Amino acid sequence: MSLDLPAVRERFPALALPHDDRPRVYLDNPAGTQVPTVVLDRVRAAMVECNANMHGNFRTSQRATELSQQAHEVMADFYNAASPGEIVFGQNMTTLTFQMTRVLAPLFREGDEMITTHMEHDGNNTPWRRMAAERRMVVRTLPFDRDTYEFDLADLDALINERTRFAALNFASNLLGTINPIKDMCRRLRAAGAITYVDAVQYAPHGPIDVQDLGCDLLVSSAYKWYGPHQGVLWGREELLQSLAAYKLSVVADQCPDKFETGTQSLEGQAGVIGAVEYLQWLGRSYGGDGGPDAGGSPLPPRTREVHAALGAMADYEQALSERLVAGLQAIDGVRVHGITDRAAFTRRVPTVSFTRRGLDPADLATWLGDRGVYVWNGHSYALPVVQFLGLADAGGVVRVGPTHYNTLAEIDAAVELIDEYCRAH
Repeated sequence: MSLDLPAVRERFPALALPHDDRPRVYLDNPAGTQVPTVVLDRVRAAMVECNANMHGNFRTSQRATELSQQAHEVMADFYNAASPGEIVFGQNMTTLTFQMTRVLAPLFREGDEMITTHMEHDGNNTPWRRMAAERRMVVRTLPFDRDTYEFDLADLDALINERTRFAALNFASNLLGTINPIKDMCRRLRAAGAITYVDAVQYAPHGPIDVQDLGCDLLVSSAYKWYGPHQGVLWGREELLQSLAAYKLSVVADQCPDKFETGTQSLEGQAGVIGAVEYLQWLGRSYGGDGGPDAGGSPLPPRTREVHAALGAMADYEQALSERLVAGLQAIDGVRVHGITDRAAFTRRVPTVSFTRRGLDPADLATWLGDRGVYVWNGHSYALPVVQFLGLADAGGVVRVGPTHYNTLAEIDAAVELIDEYCRAH
């Protein structure tokens, strides 16, 4: 069943806001999506009904404790984790990743090797490189093909050796849009005895995640990239998390996930995460299929199946957005799309599309579009390793256009028409 775009869009209040005398066109979604009403309702209820610290002996505190437990259960289903104890909430992906560098660092010694890639967001790059420098590890960087914008796994095999101990990988590039073969990559690294850390921030709004099937050790995403509030959510294999010494207060029990969730938690943020997953469940029930195959022969939990169904329906529609956007940009004289452009391979990309043009100032175009109500990003979008590898850093990076399932084909056409107008005049 195809998405009912009016029904979807009416659940997002921000989509009705005007830009002066014209509609707003939100194509800045890779940096953060708009939120549905259910998220706003959940946040308000948390601030009104359970605005207290947890583990107290009175009703407000008890409700706060119950809310946090529910949020962990909901996210366990979102990731298809084995247990809510494998879910760690934090301020955002970057903060959680820096925290994990502190607790994982003692596992490594001088001469151990780490693999990262030229496709990383800097949040999955700089923290690990700093850890590697402190531990005197060797860092090996996996290149991608500058023509296909994909990895050759033979190159990964060539990097893996008996000293490989850790790898930081992205599930999907927040600049190129490429979806990487994470399951195959993790299988190769696991065979070498390496710990794998997966940045799923850009993939999570566009595809289902099943950590039990992927075979990674740690995975993280940010809820504000998939229709929720500003919260980072880490999954970690319970055996590994339990073995790590956390940076925690002495009064906090040495158990998961409590030992990794420092200080007072954002209960309103966790409530908003519940709301975001509830929105996906509604979409899955309304427009999705059966949620896809079960991993490893085990039935998926009902909530997981609904979320997977939603993301499957969204991906089908977003492929049409990608096709319209890429084709429209390629028809503009001199524009080069940096990412997969073969329609037959669009299942291996999310709808995040970046482009350049000789002589084009990405910031100037983004400003010009923004003045006309079309919101896009320019520069490196924190994907500094990608921009540097492509040799685009000194040219101002790229223009990034990022639709999601609540965008319309008419919005894509309007954006392309404006980009063409700008390019003709410059």
